[in-house]
Amino acid sequence: MMQDVEPMGTHKLPLWRGANGRPDWPKSAVRVGFGLIWLVDAILKWRPSFRSGYMSNLMAGAQDQPAWLRWWFDFWIRIQQGHAGLFSYLVAVTEALIALAVILGFARKLTYVSAAALSFMIWATAEGFGGPYTASTVDIGAAVIYSVVFLALLAISAQEGTSRYSVDALIEPRVSWWHWIAEVGGHHRSVVATPMSVGSGEPRVAA
Repeated sequence: MMQDVEPMGTHKLPLWRGANGRPDWPKSAVRVGFGLIWLVDAILKWRPSFRSGYMSNLMAGAQDQPAWLRWWFDFWIRIQQGHAGLFSYLVAVTEALIALAVILGFARKLTYVSAAALSFMIWATAEGFGGPYTASTVDIGAAVIYSVVFLALLAISAQEGTSRYSVDALIEPRVSWWHWIAEVGGHHRSVVATPMSVGSGEPRVAA
């Protein structure tokens, strides 16, 4: 008896699977979960205490730093001194926008790179590179860990391709250039299977 064969080139992967055939939701769950953590951090930046203590926190990061790093902290203190309110609001708004972009999966490549850079700058200024390091130092600061997590999300995006559970997945088919700011390498992976021979077990996916 002859089997009904699906027309070549029409087979699509299930909606809940990624371009490589593996479940897509775990990487999206990691992204959304971290975005929610970042959102809590952003909300805390809107408290009056953050604005009132903005410059004192920045100056605290410069205390007891080695002499060869003093110029770095003096540079950032001079730029922001007298405009602490403006810069504190700028940090709060930027962190809130990053949180929403991460949760929604919007402009993922641009968001991850920008957020990693912002986190590193916070670590290198207000957190004083996690130092100064003394015998009583017990950690290196939280912001650098945030930076590493954003770079990890960037690496996952490069490995796994477009996330189905994201705004980017809705925009890319409609805006031809969007993948340049959403996908690592400026490309997106197709989820449409290439033609396969009759009787083969799994479809091959075009990258």
